[in-house]
Amino acid sequence: MTMMTSSCFRRVHQPLMIPDVLKFGSRITVLPIIHGSGDFALEVRRMMLEHQFDCVAVPLPPSFREDVEEAIGLLPTPTIVLQRESGGYQSEWTPDQSDDGDEDFDDSDGGCSYVPIDPCQGVIMALRVAMGEHIPRLFIDLETSPFVPYSEPLPDPYALKKVSIERFAAAVLPTLARPDLEQRRDRISHMAARLRELESRHEAILFVCSVLDWPWIREAYIEQRPCEAGDAYTPSTETYEVENDTLVFMLGELPFITGLYEKARADLDDDENLSIDGVKELLLAARDAYREEFKRRARKITPQILAQCMKYIRNLSLIERRLTPDLYTLVIAAKQIAGDQYALHVAETARDYPYARATGLPYADMGLERVRLPEGDLLDAVSRLPGPPLIWRSCELQPRPDRQDVERWKMRWNPHSQCSYPPEDKLIENFRSHVFDRAKDLMGADLVHTEKFTTSIKDGIDIRDTLRHWYEGDIYVKVLPPSRGKLDCAVMLFDSPADPRDYPWRTTWFAEHEEESTLAFFATDFQKELVGPGIGLGNYGGALFLYPPIPIIDIWMDPRLDFTETMEERVLAAACLHSQCPDIALLSPAPPGAGWRRLAKRFKKKWVHIPLGQFGESTVQQLRMVHVLNGKHVRSYAADFIRRA
Repeated sequence: MTMMTSSCFRRVHQPLMIPDVLKFGSRITVLPIIHGSGDFALEVRRMMLEHQFDCVAVPLPPSFREDVEEAIGLLPTPTIVLQRESGGYQSEWTPDQSDDGDEDFDDSDGGCSYVPIDPCQGVIMALRVAMGEHIPRLFIDLETSPFVPYSEPLPDPYALKKVSIERFAAAVLPTLARPDLEQRRDRISHMAARLRELESRHEAILFVCSVLDWPWIREAYIEQRPCEAGDAYTPSTETYEVENDTLVFMLGELPFITGLYEKARADLDDDENLSIDGVKELLLAARDAYREEFKRRARKITPQILAQCMKYIRNLSLIERRLTPDLYTLVIAAKQIAGDQYALHVAETARDYPYARATGLPYADMGLERVRLPEGDLLDAVSRLPGPPLIWRSCELQPRPDRQDVERWKMRWNPHSQCSYPPEDKLIENFRSHVFDRAKDLMGADLVHTEKFTTSIKDGIDIRDTLRHWYEGDIYVKVLPPSRGKLDCAVMLFDSPADPRDYPWRTTWFAEHEEESTLAFFATDFQKELVGPGIGLGNYGGALFLYPPIPIIDIWMDPRLDFTETMEERVLAAACLHSQCPDIALLSPAPPGAGWRRLAKRFKKKWVHIPLGQFGESTVQQLRMVHVLNGKHVRSYAADFIRRA
């Protein structure tokens, strides 16, 4: 059997003749693209490398040319080239709007349009390749201020892996509505007229434009419509570097995947299928960050779990009629499969762009249709290269606490008041009850026997003995006698041998009610990990449960146990000392050794060992977590801060 990779399914591109559908006359080749798509950016690069062009035309005004080309030279660091406008882009006033209401209050300091210098923008890719190949570049759009944006939902660009760009554009064509904005019609006529002018000076022109505009530019080119003059006054442009945390609002692809495109470009690696392979890289990088934060408390994100997550992502994407996932889909799938904290790392990793380096330019903070400049001005911002429309979608995740908040919580901690978190008490007590049941089953296992069937099948047919005595023609049944003895004590050792430096918190807790056990344990220092105001988090290393609860001396202060040498031995000795039953349930990774058996014999006890490996690792990790509350009043809001790994 051979393993097939995603590269086996890639479309093989051979240098072919340019289809007539992509031509305006004999000298102009148009490449209709979806702005902000890495797949279309690769298609632009492929077209330019496979064919010879002596001019590249792009749908941007001439006023942007100098700063845009200078900013492209700063790649892979993403920047924006911004042009202020006389007023922010706002919808027209209607009589239904209130004049004195605050709900439509606009706190912006004006408006602007900008060009995102994004490596995954097809227009930027065309200019980048043209600059590298020393091909003349022309900015042929109409000068407009303010710029009126427009966009429509479009098919997933990943279809280009199976469909040629001319077939893609032809399939989209019937869904495109005629331009209804006056400015858009003027821009289309202007670009068509400029292309006619370029025909007289160049033999092979490549025109890269939006798939929304190309049929109407073609129509205006054929009809030779007159063009409108641009605005007499053109504001100057400014270049800003974008804060790394806000790149997700500027880049067409996720910042992490954009970084993979740039890495493949620098290393000369294959980047044909990064729109899908990048998602796998993202999940793996998020898993590494998740393990780094939670260490031993982290859930095991196995290849099987990642496969389930990828399947979930695929299904959610198909439900939303997409071939590739967006950030919301990735986070939702990660949350459902591996929990809030892994989903949080997926969201943070997706926003991480590793190639942002200082350029000396001022920084701007991007938002959804907003940009905040270094001097504090908040501007309404529209992209000159708009992709499909973006929408806000909510996903509730438990965030990690801020460092300043943690320091404040430490200062306010009362060392004389602490209690447990009731939902965790219930969880660990249910597990203790389950351990008791498993131990009782083991205690009576040696009394199980079989007998011939007479009038009752007892506890079920014993298939093994029935087959063994097949020649007799009789059926044998199992007899499970009632378990002998009782249990009132269980010891759970999660980490053995345990390093005392890892578990400095050692105490004994008494039951608040009759449904709880007397609990003695050693755990990590909860004050080193505060997750909320008055909420600390520790991790059990080992614990002793006495049920029904009885009052005992704190085992860590009891002089009768001073003969022990390790924390595990002290917990085991305390169990033997306080248990009233001859058998004690012991949950541990390995069976009790000779020393522990001698310890039990000293108190005339016997261990009933249950291997820790019989329980799921993720279940054990969750059981080991113990949240300490700084007083019972904290229980009223603890659920709002407690984060599950």
